[in-house]
Amino acid sequence: MGLFTKKIGPVFLKDTSDTAEFIEKMQKLKERAAGDTRKAVEKQISLAKYGEIGENNVAFELKSSGMDMYILHDIYLETEALSAQIDYLVITRKHIYVIECKNLIGNIEIDNNGNFIRTYELFGRKHKEGIYSPITQNKRHLQVLKEIRKESKGNFLTKMLFESGFDDNYKSLVVLANPKTYLNARYAKKEVKEQVIRADQLIEYIRRTDEASKNATMSENDMLGTANFFLEKNKSERSDYARKYEEMLATVNQPEGKKEAGVKEKNETKADNKTKAETVDVGEKFSEKTSNIDDVRQRLKAWRLEKSRSEGYKPYYIFNDAQMEDLIEKNPKSKEELLKVSGFGAVKVEKYGEDILKILAKRI
Repeated sequence: MGLFTKKIGPVFLKDTSDTAEFIEKMQKLKERAAGDTRKAVEKQISLAKYGEIGENNVAFELKSSGMDMYILHDIYLETEALSAQIDYLVITRKHIYVIECKNLIGNIEIDNNGNFIRTYELFGRKHKEGIYSPITQNKRHLQVLKEIRKESKGNFLTKMLFESGFDDNYKSLVVLANPKTYLNARYAKKEVKEQVIRADQLIEYIRRTDEASKNATMSENDMLGTANFFLEKNKSERSDYARKYEEMLATVNQPEGKKEAGVKEKNETKADNKTKAETVDVGEKFSEKTSNIDDVRQRLKAWRLEKSRSEGYKPYYIFNDAQMEDLIEKNPKSKEELLKVSGFGAVKVEKYGEDILKILAKRI
C-alpha cells in the first residue's frame, strides 16, 4: 500500500443472505407437515442452519481482518449457459477472491487425484464417503464471473487483456468453516492444496497472497467499481426451494381417499411412461399428459440428463435445479415467455426451447 493510500478497512456492501428467509419459510411448513414430509423439512432446516453458522464464521474473520476490502455475501449470477451462487466475493487491493464456504461435519482428506473424502462418526459408527469437489464447484463460479466481466469490456483488445490476466487477478478459495474439522491435504497436488484452507487461516492467506503479488495495486475507486459491478449483476429474485415442500404438503394434506387415488394414478402414470419411453423420440417421450408437478419435474430432469449425455455436457449446463423450479412456476407457453425464465437466454431458448415447451404443454 502506498504512503498516501487511504485506509478503508473491510466494508460489506452486501452482508445478507437468503438463508434466514428460507429457514423462516421452512419453519412455517414444519408446523403443518407430518410424517416423512416433516422429517424432510426438518432436515432442510438443519442443513440451512448449519450452513448459516459456517458463513457467519467466515464473516467474522473478514470483519476482523483490518484489511482494505469490499465484500459481497451470497450473490447469484447468470450467463446464457451457467449460473453461480457465490458465498463470498472479496475484492482487495490486489485480487478478487471467490470463496466457497463449507461447514462440514467430520474430517476431510484430499488425495493425489483431487478427490475429497470425508470421515465422520454417527451413532458410534465411523463413516467414510466421497463428496463432490468444492474446487470443481468453484471453478464453475469463476467461469461465470469471467464471462460476465469479459462481456462488459469494450472491444476485442480489452477482452483479450482481461482474459490473459484473469487467473492472476481472480483467486478461488474453499474455506472449511467448521473449527473442529481436520484437513489432511498431505498428498494433494500443490494447485489443489493452495485452494483449500480453514476459516482461521483465511485472513493470513489473503494477506500473504496479496503481499507476494506483482499485480498493480487497485485504488479505492477501482475496488468499489469492481464490487458494484458484480452487485448490480446479482439476481435478487431466485427460485424458491421451499416451494417443492409446499407442493408435497398439498398432497399430504388431502383426504385419505384422494391421497390413495393420487398415489395410484401417479404409479400408473410412471408405468405408462416407461412403456412409451421405449418407443418414442427425445422431446416426445417426456411429454405425455400429467396433472402432477412432480411428474413434470421428473420429465424435465430426464430430458435434461439425456440431452446432456448426447451433447457431452454436465446437466446443469442446460439448466440447473433452481432454473428448473422457475421454469415450472412460470410455465411458459411460447419461446417469448421462455425468455423471461431465469437462465434462459436467446441462444438456449433457440436450442432447447421447442423440447422444453412440449414437455410443459402436456401439463393439465
